[in-house]
Amino acid sequence: MRKEKNGWLPVSPMNEFVIIGESLADTTLATELAGRIFIEKAEWLEPYLPHKFKWCGLKPDTDYSCWKDLKTIIAEAKANGARIPRYLGGKKPVKADGASAHKVLYLVNELRKERPIRTIILVRDIDHQYERKEGLEHARESYAHLQHQLQIVIGAANCMREAWVLNGFVPLDVEEQKRLEAYIAQLKFDPCLEAERLRSRSWEMPDRVRNPKVVVEVLTNKNQARERQCWQETDLNLLRDRGHNTGLTDYMQEVEQRLLSILVTE
Repeated sequence: MRKEKNGWLPVSPMNEFVIIGESLADTTLATELAGRIFIEKAEWLEPYLPHKFKWCGLKPDTDYSCWKDLKTIIAEAKANGARIPRYLGGKKPVKADGASAHKVLYLVNELRKERPIRTIILVRDIDHQYERKEGLEHARESYAHLQHQLQIVIGAANCMREAWVLNGFVPLDVEEQKRLEAYIAQLKFDPCLEAERLRSRSWEMPDRVRNPKVVVEVLTNKNQARERQCWQETDLNLLRDRGHNTGLTDYMQEVEQRLLSILVTE
């Protein structure tokens, strides 16, 4: 893959952390939260982080890669010389997302021949399909022999990214407190403490009250800056405490255990 074609030419010698998600919103939450964890655990790193690594997609001129674009990305990489064998499966049946994750890891292994990719983060909404996480974990297990060189991090949100946002929502004023209390009265539980119980995807009544996306919009008054405060400013230990059933705590632990050492030792 040495030819300069379609953006596949190797770029910076800086460590690359590849991230794959369903949208820019997903990857923004995952990367900004990871940055906070790096600083929490090694405060001295903060001024050096911009020089230690950069977030990117499978293509070096992108900020992230999207799950829905993986087929196109892999096909383009093959056209530019990448050797990505067909995944035939193993002893275990391939769960949802498993085959895609295997192909992505094949591709990353190829890209690492010319790019300093040190980690790949797979961010995925579970959407009540728990086999999605199983598929990602199976792919990671299959690449255990690469763990000393390539860290594979899984961020599986139960049931979607907005549950992580709700885990970080803490009322800042009387109006926000009133909106939260109204929702608690309607649901009979606190959507910030038990966000995993919001299992609807409907935007129509009566089910919309249990749609995490709707709850986030109501509590933040559709203010994107306020939404970002939920992961940018909320105490990290509170996020860990609330996120056990939404996958947030697991993701934060993986960032700390799998990624921090890369930055601290280099």
